Amino acid sequence: MIKSYKLRRTLANTLIYIVLAILGIIWVSPLAYLVIQSFSNDPGAVPQTLLPETYGFNNYVKLFTETESLNFPRWYINTFVIACFSCVISTISVLMVAYAFSRLRFKSRKKFINIGMILGMFPGFMTMIAIYYLLKAMNILTLEGIFGIPGFDGPILALIICYSSGAGLGFQISKGFFDTIPRALDEAATIDGATKNQVFWKIILPMSKPIVVYTVLTAFIGPWTDFILAKIIAGDKVNNYTVAIGLQKMLDNDHLNGWFKRFLAGSVLVAVPVTLLFLKMQNYYVEGVTAGGVKG
Repeated sequence: MIKSYKLRRTLANTLIYIVLAILGIIWVSPLAYLVIQSFSNDPGAVPQTLLPETYGFNNYVKLFTETESLNFPRWYINTFVIACFSCVISTISVLMVAYAFSRLRFKSRKKFINIGMILGMFPGFMTMIAIYYLLKAMNILTLEGIFGIPGFDGPILALIICYSSGAGLGFQISKGFFDTIPRALDEAATIDGATKNQVFWKIILPMSKPIVVYTVLTAFIGPWTDFILAKIIAGDKVNNYTVAIGLQKMLDNDHLNGWFKRFLAGSVLVAVPVTLLFLKMQNYYVEGVTAGGVKG
């Protein structure tokens, strides 16, 4: 009986591992193809073989040197600026809103929490057209050289505003994490004369590194990878494109034959910052998600 059970368990585990290995290969194969072909030095605009015959960095070099028609370095800088500003503003907004709902007790608190959760259920693209016309009515999209910085034009500022202004609605995970921190710490600090502001910045935040890292990562990845809103806001202003729009532009019929390999190289470069951030902070990320998933 025992031997039969062990045999069935071994066969079941073997079958599971085989299925998982096949699924893993299917998932990794396109990524591996993209990375490998991005280093191809073979003649021709589109790869003709599964693996390149010659390897090199020509596609990466051309991506940053041949910028007459498609200016990838400019788009990369645009995206980095938007993502960094949005990340800082969104992180502060989310954490402060979450702390207020977690620690403070005020009239209609539950109603505000419910309203925030209900609004978060609606997909963002429902309001994109309305947002575009609001920004257009305020003449933000036509601004040029904001703060005297060449290239920092209206669409870039508009994207920062759009990504940051509604970030506070994503307070649920952070609130759940703050709920796990004993309130006795707040009470002890208050008895010692600390204000709510001091408690938040000097006591709660230093103890909340996992949820801060989680919020930073999600606030950075969103603007970095977004395409739909960025496309609507940027319109036909090519110099204000983000990398997501730029990569899609490389696949147009007018550019596909000459830019496909550079598209592969650009895709690798877009994935590098997010991948490095996640690998560096994945332990905090997982801890923040699991601790913030409790019911508040």
